Amino acid sequence: MHFVDEGAGDPTLLFLHGNPTWSFYWRHLIQSFSNTNRCVAMDHMGCGLSDKPQFYPYTLAQHIENARALVYRLDLRDIVLCVHDWGGAIGMGLAAQIPDRIKGFVVFNTAAFPSRRMPLSIGLCRLPGFGALAIRGLNAFVRGALVRAAKKPLSREGKAGYLAPYANWDDRIANLRFVQDIPMGPGHESWQTLVEVERGLEQFNDHPMLLCWGRHDFVFNDHFMHEWQYRFPKAETQYFEHAGHFVVEDARNEIIAAMRRFLAGEKQTYTDEHHSSVNLHA
Repeated sequence: MHFVDEGAGDPTLLFLHGNPTWSFYWRHLIQSFSNTNRCVAMDHMGCGLSDKPQFYPYTLAQHIENARALVYRLDLRDIVLCVHDWGGAIGMGLAAQIPDRIKGFVVFNTAAFPSRRMPLSIGLCRLPGFGALAIRGLNAFVRGALVRAAKKPLSREGKAGYLAPYANWDDRIANLRFVQDIPMGPGHESWQTLVEVERGLEQFNDHPMLLCWGRHDFVFNDHFMHEWQYRFPKAETQYFEHAGHFVVEDARNEIIAAMRRFLAGEKQTYTDEHHSSVNLHA
């Protein structure tokens, strides 16, 4: 399993990506924070530069276990979990297993609780036969994300970076398995795991949390943001009207500034139209 480990300093920032991205998604944040913090970004099995075994349990439970193994291997402590997309369920599942090592959370357009909401385009990719052809054969999931997930056009280098690890049928195994592993009901093998992840959320109610949310997300829309706010009423919210699912791509400068304040203990509520700030140490 591949991971990036750069910088030094507390707290440690542990970045968990989603599908169909990889640790490349976090490159700007790692570059900005590695001079003050240890930054660790893993590639889930089957993703990025990690191995892509064709016969492997690509399940939520296994991804959580892989993340836990990395934390112990690197002996990570005082962790601020930074999670996006599938990284939300994986990260919050991880946190429940190592609560004494968790210091806080930065949450980007994701979920860590059951939901019956699914865009039609993703639902179609779950259809037997068609899903494999679209995702593994045509690379439709990665290419579609490059068009729909960011509001601002990605640079040529950015597009190339997201495409690079997923060059052929075998490379795209996890892209398909992640889609198939979305638990939509109790009959799914990962449903109970997600329920357990949800049960573990409450213990972190008093942990610092920063929500960074892009408005124009066709998967994790404002419904999911409101669910996080309901479950974590003390969380700080940064809401970006101009950003999409790839919120870090669309609003990285604002996010970097917000994270610096957050890590320094200063709380600020932000939308594109309104700013207000309060010092948590006052």
